[in-house]
Amino acid sequence: MTVSLPPLREVIARHGLSASKALGQNFLFDEQLLDRIAAIPGDLSGRAVLEIGPGPGGLTRALLRAGACVTAIEMDRRCLPALAELEEAFPGKLRVIEGDALAMDHDALMGEPYAVVANLPYNVGTALFVRWLSGETWPPRWTSLTLMFQLEVAQRIVAQPGTDPFGRLAVLAQWRTAAKLAMKVHRSAFTPPPKVMSAVVHVEPTAMPAGVSARMLERASEAAFGQRRKMLRQSLKGLPGALDALDRLGIDSARRAETLSVAEFVAIAEQLSP
Repeated sequence: MTVSLPPLREVIARHGLSASKALGQNFLFDEQLLDRIAAIPGDLSGRAVLEIGPGPGGLTRALLRAGACVTAIEMDRRCLPALAELEEAFPGKLRVIEGDALAMDHDALMGEPYAVVANLPYNVGTALFVRWLSGETWPPRWTSLTLMFQLEVAQRIVAQPGTDPFGRLAVLAQWRTAAKLAMKVHRSAFTPPPKVMSAVVHVEPTAMPAGVSARMLERASEAAFGQRRKMLRQSLKGLPGALDALDRLGIDSARRAETLSVAEFVAIAEQLSP
């Protein structure tokens, strides 16, 4: 279905919209770039897609053009009239929900398996990402996450052990998903341009190691990287049983967190899991 839409800049001007710094908004106008982002998860024809923070609907348009059935959560009321126009242009393909995505149960909202595709507002992006990664039930209801972050955050998600960006986010992302940096996006692509570069990360669930609690892995990685310059014997001493677990696993407690592999963190969490 080919739908003729007015240019996004025109829609924004007509509704008197501007990006809100308080909400971490930066608008993308480049339709070709948006179509490339919408193509990263693969064929979206007829698939359910959750979008967080659509703003005036730039990425939403691209997802709808790709054939997706989109549920968009937006807390900025100023953007709702522009999104309502898209609802009219794509009947039955777009559902807009006003509210805070952090306060909602996404699985209950979507009902069926769904892909998440979003240019995440900078101020809630990491919190949402950690939540999607942290469910005890696995595989999750979401089939993939295609998310725009600040480049620095994206690099932390895909980082390898022994590198500066390697930390809690990398461990949480890589222990039971395949995460890759799919595309860098220059700051000049946004209005207003943010101070930093951005990047799109694509994440797909993989098999989960048996006998490991996601909450325990989160606690172990949080403790270890909370004092990342200290030896493990210092950073993990507040986590009951952690130092004994290192002994049993033959992991030298004089090592620092960034030298451990994701598999070693998983092994520690397995030892500590009930």
